Amino acid sequence: MRQKDGFSGERMIVLPQMAIDLERTDPLASSLYITDIGYYPKAVGHYRERTEPIAQHVLIYCVEGAGWYRVDGEEHRVEADQYFILPAGRPHIYASDDRRPWTIYWVHFMGEHAGVYAEGALLPHDVKPGITSRISERGQLFEEIFATLSDGYGRENLRYASSLLHHYLASMRYITLFRNTDPKTRATDVVSAAIHFMKENAEKRLTLRDMADYTGFSPTHFSTLFKRHTGHSPVSYFNMLKIELACRLLASTDMKINQICHKVGIDDCYYFSRLFNKTMGISPKKYREDRRG
Repeated sequence: MRQKDGFSGERMIVLPQMAIDLERTDPLASSLYITDIGYYPKAVGHYRERTEPIAQHVLIYCVEGAGWYRVDGEEHRVEADQYFILPAGRPHIYASDDRRPWTIYWVHFMGEHAGVYAEGALLPHDVKPGITSRISERGQLFEEIFATLSDGYGRENLRYASSLLHHYLASMRYITLFRNTDPKTRATDVVSAAIHFMKENAEKRLTLRDMADYTGFSPTHFSTLFKRHTGHSPVSYFNMLKIELACRLLASTDMKINQICHKVGIDDCYYFSRLFNKTMGISPKKYREDRRG
C-alpha cells in the first residue's frame, strides 16, 4: 500500500465506474482503455499485494530507482529505464526498493486487444536512453493521456485517451520500430549526442560523470568540449533543459508546482524555485500567471 498521505509529487486518476462502463461498450474505446493511471516519484515504502486477481493488466514503467515484483511464486527485479506488464487475472505483489525507491509511471488497462500488448511483457524490458531513443516523446504521450482524462470522461475524451494509449504501449512493445521511424536527423557529433541524452533524461538527476561516461570522454575533456560549443557547462545546460520543461508544464498543464518539481527530477522544491527564478527572472507561480494572462 502507498503511504497514508501519498507520495510527494504524486499524480493519479481512478476512473469512475460510469466512465469505465462507457469505455467497455464504446465501439472504438473498447479495444483498449484505461481504468487507472498515475505517476509516483521517489515512492518510498510503496507496496501492493493483490491476492485476489484483478481484471486489468498493469503496466509499471520505472524511470529511476528500482523495485521488485512477484507473480506465480517467481520474483523479478526491475531497474531504472525498464518496464513490465503484470497480466490480468493473476495474483501479484510489487514494491519499491527500500534503498533506491522507484519513480514509476503506471497504467491499469483493459480491452479486447489489451492482451496483445501484455503478451510477453512479464519480464523486465529495457527502455534505455540513446542516440535513437525517444523517451521524452513517450513522456509527452503520457502527459497528453493524463491531461485528456483530467479534462473529463466524455466519449471523445475516452476515445482519444484510448487512441493515445495504443501509441504509448506500442512505443514500448515495438520499441525498435518506434525509434527507427523518427523522421528527424540523428545527432552524430559528441555535443549534439550529449544534448539529446540530457533531454531524454530531463526527469532524472544526472552528474557530469554520467554525461561524460555516455560520450566516452573524461569529465574534464567533455566539459571543455561542451562549453566551447555551447557557452555553458554541461550541468548548467542540463538545468536549463529542466527549466525549459518546467515552463512547458506550467503553461500547458494544471500540475501543481511541487508536482512539476519532481517531474523535472528535483526533489527540493525550494531549490527548484530558486533555480527557476535565476534562469527565468521570475518565480514559477508568476510565470504561470503571466502565461495565462
